[in-house]
Amino acid sequence: MFERSARNKTISLTQEDEIILSNQIKSTSDEFLENSIIEGDCLKAIANLPDKFVDLLVVDPPYNLNKVYSNSSFKKMNEGEYQGWLESWISLIPRLLKPNASIYICCDWSCSPMIYNVASKCFRVINRITWEREKGRGALKNWKNCSEDIWYFSNGDSPKFNLDSVKLKKKVIAPYKENGVPKDWQDTNEGKFRFTSPSNLWTDLTVPFWSMPENTEHPTQKPEKLIAKLILASSDEGDMVFDPFLGSGTTAVVAKKLSRKYVGIEAEREYCLISQKRINIASENKRIQGYEDGVFLERNTANNQTVKQKKSKKSVMEDMLI
Repeated sequence: MFERSARNKTISLTQEDEIILSNQIKSTSDEFLENSIIEGDCLKAIANLPDKFVDLLVVDPPYNLNKVYSNSSFKKMNEGEYQGWLESWISLIPRLLKPNASIYICCDWSCSPMIYNVASKCFRVINRITWEREKGRGALKNWKNCSEDIWYFSNGDSPKFNLDSVKLKKKVIAPYKENGVPKDWQDTNEGKFRFTSPSNLWTDLTVPFWSMPENTEHPTQKPEKLIAKLILASSDEGDMVFDPFLGSGTTAVVAKKLSRKYVGIEAEREYCLISQKRINIASENKRIQGYEDGVFLERNTANNQTVKQKKSKKSVMEDMLI
């Protein structure tokens, strides 16, 4: 049997996990409960959910690609078929949403227009986020595909948006001063930084890989940092976050870490169990890589974080010696 490196932090299931975690996930026939993962078909499960219970919808549906999951696969369709598939579940969503709920739907460039066409019939279009996915194979006769979209919709005219919760802490390249005082930046022990308002172009994300504690073997796992931006921007503590294609559980895990309620639906049993295991871990460890002290950091600030941690440890030792 292949033995993993000691540095490989990919979350996997043991036989004991499967026994214990099986009792913690729900089925489509169970009574609705907050903070739960429902194992089953999305369409059947949605039919059993209550009206107007969702504050924030985050969806990462199968893209229109040939993709193998745990015990199933998704086959690429023609555009008409895929758009029909999107309509089959998007049309069921409005009943679940509270007035002014926010909706985020992930997609790649090829199915982005179809997401827009279908969802814009049900919701108000607000924006489209494009984020850099640095993973991906190079192409010999095309541009390398390393970006994805997230369509941002609302169920009303006044969606919640918490600007101060999603500002980005960026290194200052040109530390301009006015009358000797830093202009729009701060001089800290870790360096010179500016807090900037977020745009709809995100280049500060790292797709999970084997040495990251959040990594799983799900083929399309999204970064916790990405989902944290959506949740912090468009919900408050105690709000309900819903994901009908939960996958490896990232939406529910981040909701748990950020003190939101959650409900997720996932058809694959293995991913339900992985999700529940991650949620249990999140009960003890609420850290989100790239998000620290209420601030989103640039992707390449690991050295600054290490310096900060070392300084913090040094301060503790000095206090002990006093």
